[in-house]
Amino acid sequence: MTPVAAIQMASGTQPRANLADARRRMVEAAEQGARVLVLPENFAFMGMQETDVLDIAEAPDGQGPLQRFLAEQARTLGVWIVGGTVPLQAPDGERVRSACLVYDDRGELAARYDKIHLFDVHLPDNNEAYTESRVYQPGDEVVTVDTPAGRLGLAICYDLRFPELFRALLDQGAEWLALPSAFTAQTGQAHWEVLLRARAVENQMYVVAAAQGGFHVNGRETWGHSAVIDPWGRVLGELGRNPGVLLGEIDGREVERMRTVFPTVSHRRLGCAIPE
Repeated sequence: MTPVAAIQMASGTQPRANLADARRRMVEAAEQGARVLVLPENFAFMGMQETDVLDIAEAPDGQGPLQRFLAEQARTLGVWIVGGTVPLQAPDGERVRSACLVYDDRGELAARYDKIHLFDVHLPDNNEAYTESRVYQPGDEVVTVDTPAGRLGLAICYDLRFPELFRALLDQGAEWLALPSAFTAQTGQAHWEVLLRARAVENQMYVVAAAQGGFHVNGRETWGHSAVIDPWGRVLGELGRNPGVLLGEIDGREVERMRTVFPTVSHRRLGCAIPE
């Protein structure tokens, strides 16, 4: 079994302070034996408004301060890091990509996933509105990568609501899923746990969800409740609303066993194609 950690934060508008908090929690997780660390969405910055993220966008060349930070922490701590999300300049030259960057324990970039599904919604109960497509360009590639905990599938926050993405990750051999997130308090209370458990059960894989949790300087409230869930849908560990570190273990043998003794994955009759 491989120890992993979900790191929960309540990031604000000051990147330096957020990075210091992230490093402190990553050190804590590494000292407890975690070999793969998962940071939440927007771990380094949550601006006062959506367009603020454009001011810290980095070129996708590995040289920006956020990319250097993740690489340095992975190398220094000797762990793999699923780096939440980093805003990287998009090909259209106007928006950014919400990129989840995975670094190996040498500090080398092992994978990059760009968030496919963008959060363009209005929540009538509390009049919250989000239009990520104003500043983000959606990605279009499904990404898996081999890690010390097995083959990892990558998804980000709102992606959780689209089961066809996780079928595609399954078809690429994913044994576990990392889900950096910043679910709103309203949607998190209603749907967070049931969706996490559904993705684990239907794909018979572990889910490690690292979330933003608490009140933010910009007035936003996020749900938190970072969790580690096994292929049977059991919640192995869960945080509350406050920042913290959640340790769990990924057992590839349990994935194999579950898919053998309860073979729903092999009983599939219909395909699930990702649109071009």
